[in-house]
Amino acid sequence: MIVDFPASPLHPISSLELDRAGVRLFLKRDDLIDPHLGGNKWRKLKYNLVQAHEQQEATLLTFGGAYSNHIYAVAAAGKRFGLRTIGVIRGEPSSAANPTLSFARTCGMHLHFVDRAAYRRKHEAEFIAQLRDRFGPHFLLTEGGSNTLALPGCAEIVAELDAQLPSGYDVLATPVGSGGTLAGLASGLVGRTTQALGFAVLKGGQGLVDDVSQLLASAGSAAGQWRIDQNYHFNGYARCNETLFAFIKNFRASTGVQLDPIYNGKMLYGLFDQIRLGAFARGTTLVALHTGGLQGWAGISEKYGLTLGQ
Repeated sequence: MIVDFPASPLHPISSLELDRAGVRLFLKRDDLIDPHLGGNKWRKLKYNLVQAHEQQEATLLTFGGAYSNHIYAVAAAGKRFGLRTIGVIRGEPSSAANPTLSFARTCGMHLHFVDRAAYRRKHEAEFIAQLRDRFGPHFLLTEGGSNTLALPGCAEIVAELDAQLPSGYDVLATPVGSGGTLAGLASGLVGRTTQALGFAVLKGGQGLVDDVSQLLASAGSAAGQWRIDQNYHFNGYARCNETLFAFIKNFRASTGVQLDPIYNGKMLYGLFDQIRLGAFARGTTLVALHTGGLQGWAGISEKYGLTLGQ
């Protein structure tokens, strides 16, 4: 039932800043895996879908905001693999017309809107039981897809990089939202000197570190070196400013690679800032994971009046 995709390509990035710092940077292009299932969302969904199939569950139920990349990917996966999908959406039914939720509906996803107070109960057993009573048996996916089954899918990135960059690398960077991708990378780097470096895209504080640690513990997984840089969230999740937009525009002009402003733009802005500050020794090889999420421009366009590529 579950298909797999070829390894996402690895692209070298060239710039005068990198040359001056004496470091190499490669971009792992998970955004090119698939137009709708691509990025880290597929990595996190893969073994959840395998488990749902083994349990003979025909329905996926999950949670997300009105512009959620996770909701978008789950809806696409449901259509691709013939599964019924239900999205519990934080917000008002009026948001159903936005591009993200419109796409989800065209994929057959049923949208169930709840207010913020109800949404905060998404981890409570009583609330989950109410959803099961209402929608029937289903395979439950956590918000963002970050659960223990997400880790092995993300860990496969390390195996792909072993084949693509046999000379090795010192740092593997990723954006951090719910923590599943970073936890998966850390679990794949056990016994290595390579560090998994996460760039927080929201104000998580110690909570983000705890989330990653808890995921690793719940999965019973050992971990390599990892840390989270919390200095480049631009004042919160989906918060942006002209500095970030200018960086994204310049990055596209110089590399031909489009970034999103919610995840990958922040990570690469932070990575280049750290390179400028001399955080990495000369001779360091960096790999940055492009986790996809370009559909997130839909929400940014509505909020800031910008369009993809600006």
